[in-house]
Amino acid sequence: MTTAASVREETRTRRLWGSLTANTTLVNIVGLLAAIVVLYVVLGATATGFLSLNNQVGLLRQAAIIGIAATGMTLVIIAGEIDVSVGPAVALSSVILAEAMTNWGLPTLVAMVITMLAAIAWGTLAGVLRARWAVPSFIATLGLWSVLRGIGQFWTDAIPVPLPEDDPIMAMLNGSLLGIPTPAWAMILAFLLFGFIARRTAYGRSVFATGGNAAAARLAGIKVTRVRILIFSTMGLLAAISGIFLAARLGSGNAGAANGLEFDVIAAVVIGGTAMAGGRGSLVGTFLGVLFITLIGNGLVLLGVNSFLQNVIRGVIIVAAVLLNVTLSRRGKARGDE
Repeated sequence: MTTAASVREETRTRRLWGSLTANTTLVNIVGLLAAIVVLYVVLGATATGFLSLNNQVGLLRQAAIIGIAATGMTLVIIAGEIDVSVGPAVALSSVILAEAMTNWGLPTLVAMVITMLAAIAWGTLAGVLRARWAVPSFIATLGLWSVLRGIGQFWTDAIPVPLPEDDPIMAMLNGSLLGIPTPAWAMILAFLLFGFIARRTAYGRSVFATGGNAAAARLAGIKVTRVRILIFSTMGLLAAISGIFLAARLGSGNAGAANGLEFDVIAAVVIGGTAMAGGRGSLVGTFLGVLFITLIGNGLVLLGVNSFLQNVIRGVIIVAAVLLNVTLSRRGKARGDE
């Protein structure tokens, strides 16, 4: 016979479960953590050398190139926008750095500043096209994708521009600190910084409000135009930082590098639970999404999968992961509404 106490206990349990599953961010994070653990178990058992120290360090280096750019992309997508020019932006940044150091004879730090300023400039241009001229961000950044890739290849004749040998700053950027690659430290710092900005500052709240409902954000006094320009300027800056680390890793600036990087960056953000429609997202989720994407790519290479099939398999896995997250999110919302 059911007692009143047992009924109350069951009701409390249902409410607790409903409140947990209704938190779509938490659902995504838990799901991604489980997927990453499964990948480590499966690849550790099947891919020779996956668990080796050298491979794990290499994973961190690759994740950093994706992750630094993904921090900016998270804010862009939360604001209801998209930037598909990331790959060429990273590649051209590496070229500008190498040209400034090798052919212009500029000090390394000056070359880095010039690279970042140039990237902020073209990011701002994309933001102005979107915010002031109402050009859809996909179209604006698709055009920028073609322009940046073309400039880099024309400038260098599609030939890598070598960095000066034995440059101490580049060696440091390609080195390690406490056994962890320097780019990985930069990625962690970027996630911490922008996680704080997104959740603890007026600017961060403005980004969420703009993505959730731009018209309502304007009525609330938020300068939506300024927010949109700033997110694309920030995206340019972070693409430049990724490009600098890529140049340090390759030892050259390469206009053909980072091909398809925008796919990995956007996929990591979406898998991390950021809504493509805007208004919802998490830097923690993006960080886990970056690890997930990097593990898939590394595992396919170690397993010797045909290079033409790798993109197919990655695409299927990514779509499946996104569908799973969407399903869990919808169920969480439905349970939360009960």
